[in-house]
Amino acid sequence: MSWKLTKYELDNASLLVNESLLSLGNGYLGVRGNFEEGYPEGYKSIRGTYINAFHDETEITYGEKLYGFPETQQKVLNIVDAQTVKIYVEGELFSLFEGEVLSFERNLHLDEGFSERIVHWVSPNGKEVKIHFRRLVSFVTKELFAIDIVVEPITPVDRVEIVSTVNGDVTNFVDKDDPRVASGHAKRLHITEVRQDGEVGIIKATTYQTKLETACISSSRMTAEKHEYSSSQTDYSIEETYTCYGNEPMHFFICNIFTDTLRHGKHPIDEGIILLRQVQDKDFDELLAEQKAYLDKFWAISDIVIDGDQLVQESIRFNLYQLLQSVGKDPASNIAAKGLSGEGYEGHYFWDTEIYIFPVFLMTNPEIAKNLLLHRYSILEHAKERAKELGHEKGALFPWRTITGTESSAYFPAGTAQYHISADIAYSYIQYYLATREEDFMKRYMAEVLFETARLWADTGHLQNGLFRIDDVTGPDEYTCIVNNNYYTNVLAKHNLLWAVKIYYLLQEEDEDHLKQLSSRLELTETEVNNWQIAGDNMYLPYDETLGINAQDDSFLQKGKWDLKNTPREKFPLLLNYHPLTLYRYQVLKQADTVLAHFLLEDEQDFDTIKNSYDYYEAITTHDSSLSSCVHSIMASKLGYSEKASSYFNETVRLDLDNTHKNTKDGLHMANMGGTWLGIVSGFGGLRLKESGLALSPVLPAEWNSYEFHVRYQGRMLKVHKNRESTVYTLLSGADLEITHEGEPLFLESGKEIVV
Repeated sequence: MSWKLTKYELDNASLLVNESLLSLGNGYLGVRGNFEEGYPEGYKSIRGTYINAFHDETEITYGEKLYGFPETQQKVLNIVDAQTVKIYVEGELFSLFEGEVLSFERNLHLDEGFSERIVHWVSPNGKEVKIHFRRLVSFVTKELFAIDIVVEPITPVDRVEIVSTVNGDVTNFVDKDDPRVASGHAKRLHITEVRQDGEVGIIKATTYQTKLETACISSSRMTAEKHEYSSSQTDYSIEETYTCYGNEPMHFFICNIFTDTLRHGKHPIDEGIILLRQVQDKDFDELLAEQKAYLDKFWAISDIVIDGDQLVQESIRFNLYQLLQSVGKDPASNIAAKGLSGEGYEGHYFWDTEIYIFPVFLMTNPEIAKNLLLHRYSILEHAKERAKELGHEKGALFPWRTITGTESSAYFPAGTAQYHISADIAYSYIQYYLATREEDFMKRYMAEVLFETARLWADTGHLQNGLFRIDDVTGPDEYTCIVNNNYYTNVLAKHNLLWAVKIYYLLQEEDEDHLKQLSSRLELTETEVNNWQIAGDNMYLPYDETLGINAQDDSFLQKGKWDLKNTPREKFPLLLNYHPLTLYRYQVLKQADTVLAHFLLEDEQDFDTIKNSYDYYEAITTHDSSLSSCVHSIMASKLGYSEKASSYFNETVRLDLDNTHKNTKDGLHMANMGGTWLGIVSGFGGLRLKESGLALSPVLPAEWNSYEFHVRYQGRMLKVHKNRESTVYTLLSGADLEITHEGEPLFLESGKEIVV
C-alpha cells in the first residue's frame, strides 16, 4: 500500500535503520522508532527523543586555534526517554528475541500519522499473546507523544505486568570514526527534579552550559477487568507498574508531554501540566482522528500521485511525510540536516534548508516556508557579528552550520568558507516574494536581509580590470575548497546584489518613509546601493571558451582528473578514505556545484553552455553527497536526457528507504527528501519560479503512465497532471492566471481545466 510503510526485519543492522525510518515527529518533537521493550544485550540502538533547537553548547578543541575559529558549537540533545514499556507474561519478559514469534510487522501510516507494531508471540513457557503497539507524535498538540498498547491473551494467562518507565538518565550517540556524527560530549543533561503529583510523573532536566530546561510530564491509565497499580522513583526515573489478572484483554495508554524553556517560558512543568490536562482524557482513537484531520489538509495540497511505479509512489509520500515531521513550525527552529529522526550532524541547520527543502513548502505550505525565513531573520544579528569577526566592515555572513545563529563548524575550508550560504538565504527570500508577493513581509524582513547580504558581497569581492571578483571561498562542492571565483558563489552573489538594488528602488517608489527609516537604522546610502549595482552588473562568471562551459572556479580546469572508474568501490565516499588536500588537487566533485547554479539561475547562461557544463561535470562527480543526484536528475530533464533523469531520480527517491548511503541509522537525509520533490516538480514538471511568473515544461518518464502535483502561487492553487497524451492544467482556486508552458504563454481560467 502506498500510504503505509511496512517492516518485518529483526536483524540489528535493519533495526538501527528502521529506528530512523519509523521515527515520528511534528517539527517540535521527534521520537525514534525504537522498540518499547528495547533489544537484548549485544544489539546496538540509538534510542532518542529530541526537541527541535533544544541544545547545549560544547567547547571545540583545536590543536592550533587561529583567530576567528569558533570556540563553541551547539548540539541537539537526546532528552528524557518516555518510550520504555516492558511487558511480563506470567513473569517472562516479552521480547521478539525470546520464545516464538508467530507473526510480526511494523507499519508507518503516512495518511493517519501513527506507527504500529503487531505481534503474535509465544513465551518460552508456552503462553500465547497478541500485542498491538501504537504510537503518535501529535501534529495538533505539538508537545504530545502517546503510546497505546493492547495485550490479548490467546492461551490462559493468570498475570500480566506492564511496567512503564520515564527515564532522565540519557546520553547522545557518538561515533568517533564518522565525521558526520558527533564523536564526544555524549552526556549534556542533568536531572533537576523528579516527582509524582498523584498519578502524574514529572521529570525536569537542565543542560550543562546553556541552562535550558526541558520537562516531561507523563500520565498513564489501564483498562482491564482486574488490575493493581504501583509506582516508584529513583533520582532520575519514574516507574509505574500495572499488574493485571484474569484472561481478558488489557489496554494500556500513556500520554507524555514535553516542554522546554525556549517555547514555554520559565516554568515548563507548569505549562506541561496544563497541556496534559487538555489531552489526558482523550483516548488514542480521538488523537488519531485529530491527526488524520491535520494530514488530510496537508495531503490535499502536498500529495504527488504517480501512476505506473508503486515503489516511487511509496517513496515520495514517505519523503514528504518525513519532511513534514521534521520541519520547524515556530520561529525558534528551522529544519536540521537529519530532521528529528537522528543525531547526525548534531541537529544543525545548513544551506540544505534554503536550496533543497524550502521550495517544497514554499509551493505547497507557504506559512511553513515563511517560518523558515523568519528563523533566519531572527539570527541576522549573529550573521552580522560573524561577518565582522571575519574582517568585513559590513554585511551578514550566515553560519555554515548552526542552531542558534553562531557558527558551529570547526573545519573552515568546507564550512565557514562556504560564503554562498548568505546568497542562498537571499535567494530563498526572493523566491518567497515571487511566490506570494507579500509586500509587508518584503518591507519588514526581506529588504533588510537582502541589504545586509549584499553588503557582504560588496566587501568580500573587488573590481579588477572592470570585473567584480570574489576570492578565497568554497562553493557547494566540498572536494574543492578555498578557490577564487567559484561560479556558483559568484552567480548567486550577482542575483543577491541586483535584487537588493531592485528592492531598494521599489521601496523608494512605493514606501519612501519606510525606506528612510530602514536606511537610517542600517546607515545605508544610495551611493552604497549604486556600488551594489556596479558589482552585480560586472560580476565575473568564469567561462572556458575551449570547452564551452562555465569553469567551476579559476583553477579547477588546471588540475588533473581523478580516475573514478578505477577507484575501488570500498573507497567511497572519498572523504572517509582520502585526505582533504588530496581531493582538493584533483578535478573531482562530491556534489553538483556549477550544475546546481544552472538549475537555480538558468537564465544566466544559454542552453548550449548549460548542456556542455552538465556533460563535463557529470563525468567527474561522485555523488558522495546526498544533495547531488536530485540536481543531476532535474538538469537531465531540462536537457532531454530522459534515461539519466530517471536513473538519477531513482537513486535519490529511495536513498533512505534502501539505505544506499549506509548511514540512515544516524537519521534521514532531509535535503535529499526535498530533492525528490524537486526532481518531480522542477525536473519532470519543469517548474521554474521567475520574476515573469510560473513556467513549466512537463515531461513523462518512460516507465510512468502519469503523475500529478499541486502548487500554490500568489493566492492560487494549481493542479498539474501529465500523462502520455497531454498535460492538463486546472486552476482550482484563485484569480485567472497566465503561465508559460514549454516557452509559450498559456492562459488559465479559475475553475477550468486546460488540456495541452
